[in-house]
Amino acid sequence: MHRKMMTVAVAGVLVGVLAGLLAGASLRAAVAIPVFKGKEPNDAAEALLAAGLEAAGKGSWERIAVGAVFYEGADKSRGQAIIDEVLNGKPEFTDFQRAARLYAELGEWDKAKGLYDKAIALKGSKASLLAEAGAWYNLNGDRAKAEELFTKAFAADSGDTWSYSMAAASYLGKKPRPW
Repeated sequence: MHRKMMTVAVAGVLVGVLAGLLAGASLRAAVAIPVFKGKEPNDAAEALLAAGLEAAGKGSWERIAVGAVFYEGADKSRGQAIIDEVLNGKPEFTDFQRAARLYAELGEWDKAKGLYDKAIALKGSKASLLAEAGAWYNLNGDRAKAEELFTKAFAADSGDTWSYSMAAASYLGKKPRPW
């Protein structure tokens, strides 16, 4: 009897997991695949970005990813508008961090710095965030602030390999790679 109850319980859990996976897959709307083959590069990119934005729905990370491509290469003002929409909504620390990373990588430290500070204000105990922000502070000439953030990062998680590698990269004049 015990074995039969256990089998029924396990089967119930598996059915629940499968139903959850199927429901999760159906939450994302199908997007029509855009015509991009053979188009001029800018036109192909525009078509793909429009589809990407539609597929992103309300996903903040996804919207920032599409906004970043617009910002960096296709239409800076449109990209900025998409990123601002996310950051002016109900952003999480990772939204600020991702936008900050974009601006930092593009050499727009003034924009990046404020966003890293907002991310840290929301989640100042996240080692990888502290190390990434610290690396950018270091690369932009504020070694004291960088080392303060590195110290906090290592205290938050002394086993976080990524924090050490991002900090070290900045001392070598290299951009952090948060992998």
